[in-house]
Amino acid sequence: MEEMSRREFLGAGAAAGGVLLAGGLAAQPLAVAEEASSGPHRLSSAGGSPWPKLPPVKIHVVYVGTGGAWPTPTFDAPAEVRKFKDYLGGVETRLGNVQFVGGELIPNTVPAATAVAAKLKEADAALIVHLSFGSSEPLLKLVEAGLPSAIFSQPFSGHDWMYVPRWQAAGKRVLLVTSSDYGDLERAAALLRVPVRMRQSRVIVVGPARGTPPACSAEQVKQCLGTELVPVSQERVQAAHKAVDPKAAEAEAEQYWIEPAQKIVEPSRADIINSARLYLAIKEIMVQERAQAITSSHCMGAPAKGCLTFSKLNDLGLVGACEGDMDSTLTMLLFAYAFGVPGFISDPLFDASRSAVIHAHCTSTTKLDGPAGRRAPFLIRTQCDSNQGVSLEVQMRVGQEITCAKLVNLDTMLISTGKIVELTDFHDRGCRTQITTEVANAKNMVRHWGGGVLDGDMMTLLHRVVFYGNHLERMRDLAILLGLKVVEEA
Repeated sequence: MEEMSRREFLGAGAAAGGVLLAGGLAAQPLAVAEEASSGPHRLSSAGGSPWPKLPPVKIHVVYVGTGGAWPTPTFDAPAEVRKFKDYLGGVETRLGNVQFVGGELIPNTVPAATAVAAKLKEADAALIVHLSFGSSEPLLKLVEAGLPSAIFSQPFSGHDWMYVPRWQAAGKRVLLVTSSDYGDLERAAALLRVPVRMRQSRVIVVGPARGTPPACSAEQVKQCLGTELVPVSQERVQAAHKAVDPKAAEAEAEQYWIEPAQKIVEPSRADIINSARLYLAIKEIMVQERAQAITSSHCMGAPAKGCLTFSKLNDLGLVGACEGDMDSTLTMLLFAYAFGVPGFISDPLFDASRSAVIHAHCTSTTKLDGPAGRRAPFLIRTQCDSNQGVSLEVQMRVGQEITCAKLVNLDTMLISTGKIVELTDFHDRGCRTQITTEVANAKNMVRHWGGGVLDGDMMTLLHRVVFYGNHLERMRDLAILLGLKVVEEA
């Protein structure tokens, strides 16, 4: 097929970017991802087994405070609880993967809190709604039960919120939500799921793991995050690829790649079908291993390059990460669970004359808003380093705020924010998918690259993951629940 220039591509696809609808993906950050990753109707179009569904996250709700000087001596605590319960019933429906249990209304006393704390071990997380003024000790007693916890304290419920930052500084994994907006309850519940989901997750590692030493250690990953790393040989991948029905691979290639593409530039139809065959092979291995993510240090070799495979996995709300990069893999898994958005692993480049960072790579998701979003326009290209295999040139949305992040050493989240200002017109060099992002101070970012905590080879030092949306403040909240430090590279 004839070659299309990047500028022609941008013109042809300009109307296809789309926007998030109010109350859509942003309101349901993980439900759509889990529906895609567990629903057989979405994953079995080309045959094979569906992904196993994860159980709902049980969040024990406790209402603390039956009255007193604040909010008012005539405070009707049971009526207030009914309002919260009605709202949380809607949250259960919208999130689709949480179950609120408990629901006790207790006086603001230590004995009452102690009795409820004994029941919390049957749940995955705790949501503590602070209703009226009293002592902070009952709240602390519930937090000390050891579950990922959030305290919701609306204005005039009292002053016990003052003590929570001290508990956080002491290492308690409790999120403080001081707000009059019930929507913040929903956002807190969404974050409470993340530590639970990380403990339930399995990540396939094909070939040697790469990245910071803690992230490459199965034992340390299990200890810090609860996530299990599952080694899989490249020989098993090759055998699974060989076992895929060629007709199923052809149907997958035609339906998901060839027909929707804006243009096919270099690859042949046979190359695309071969890449689709690898996706179906990887899918079956992930189902067999009950895995939610995969990374491979063999993704540039036979039987096919992994670009299309990882792209579709990320489109579905799962994680496919290139080059065996464990730090980026875990980052993508965290963001998928917390915010429902897939990541774009990039090789960043700086243009200090414009205070810009250029992000470029040959593997990109096409559903950057999440699994229920529209696919971005894309060209089917070769992988640029070798000019072989199959990869994508994806048109991301100009004007979109982004978060650039990477969890390193299992204890620090490197993070920055920016805005896509153009699709970089360097189509004759570098990786296939390219975006230019405006940042506050590119020179300062270069000076602070790695935040003083990152060391290793070029891939480890270089790779960052780009996500649609500004997630900086919510990542600070999530870091408390996961025991992470947050370092801004800005």
